[in-house]
Amino acid sequence: MKLDRITSNPNGMNGQPCIRNLRLTVRRVIELLATYPNREELQQEFPELEEEDIQQALVFVSSYLDDRLPTKL
Repeated sequence: MKLDRITSNPNGMNGQPCIRNLRLTVRRVIELLATYPNREELQQEFPELEEEDIQQALVFVSSYLDDRLPTKL
């Protein structure tokens, strides 16, 4: 999957990966998914956030995860 909606600018949001140069980081999108399990409610609160943005944020984050369980939580 091409992650063309994930952007990073060293002069904005401390260089964190963002959604389409918005002031909405990938990390924040993942946090919002945990807070708003209902996507319709999430998109009502954040109308600028599109379904493709959410999908790409999930793919981006999953690419950094290790399949092993941590030894300590």
